[in-house]
Amino acid sequence: MARLNEESMRMVRRNKLLGMWAAERLGLPGESAEAYSKDVALSTLDVGRSDVLSKIREDFRVAGVVQSDDEIRQVMTEFWLRASSRDGKRGDARDAATVQIARNLMAR
Repeated sequence: MARLNEESMRMVRRNKLLGMWAAERLGLPGESAEAYSKDVALSTLDVGRSDVLSKIREDFRVAGVVQSDDEIRQVMTEFWLRASSRDGKRGDARDAATVQIARNLMAR
């Protein structure tokens, strides 16, 4: 496997956290939750499955979990900041601003 850059590693960390959050809402226990989280995290690296929001949304739809796209995006942002942290501290204001700018551009 090619060496991942810091941005890719951050995305994998964010998606692993997101996967555990989604697994909890899907009612997946222990090892199933871990496997689901790993699948979500690794989907970042799979060019054909890089739209994590769509995956989570579809999995929630199939399972009957009600969660808006905005709520999922908020969680994704929170986990991005956590994945961006160093020494256990949250990401700084630049990380938050970068995420917000990206969200605003995607909404257009």
